[in-house]
Amino acid sequence: MRMKIRRAGMLLLLATLAACTTPPAPDHQSQIAPDADFSAYSSFGWQPPPAGSADEPARLLDTNIRNAIRAEMTRRGYVETDQNPDLRVAWETAADERLKSNPFRVGIGLGSFGSNVGGSVNVGSPSVQSYREGRLIIHVMDAAANRELWFGSIAGSIEKSRLDADAVARAVALAMQDLPARTAVR
Repeated sequence: MRMKIRRAGMLLLLATLAACTTPPAPDHQSQIAPDADFSAYSSFGWQPPPAGSADEPARLLDTNIRNAIRAEMTRRGYVETDQNPDLRVAWETAADERLKSNPFRVGIGLGSFGSNVGGSVNVGSPSVQSYREGRLIIHVMDAAANRELWFGSIAGSIEKSRLDADAVARAVALAMQDLPARTAVR
């Protein structure tokens, strides 16, 4: 009987810890034009800024995003070129303040130590937290027809410590996971 109680208590504790430490999965979306045939495209370039807009200096985050997109496009068999690319790639970022509410909750624990068995009850009060949510949207367009063929986006909470090049590359890879490859992915 004590072993069953001990095992149940340990499983409950592990499940609770796993739920507390697992970050929520980022929200990923993508859409492809129904008539898009990506095998017909072999090269890509960057969408120029809109006419009349001032060129902003390249920021580190923008550089990391561009490098990650370049790596994903190359991995999918497309070649980067400045001269008449088949595809043009653009991206945009946005950040918003969001609220997360934690409702009233009750936790019950059971455990043993040696020959002693004990339990506890924990009551948490409701709370509201503010956090920043970031969104990255990547557009792939047919350069000749000037129309969008595919877009992918990813959204999730922003932590400044997670904006390094590796984290950006993982986010871009997730956003672009549904982009059709020209050739077999290596």
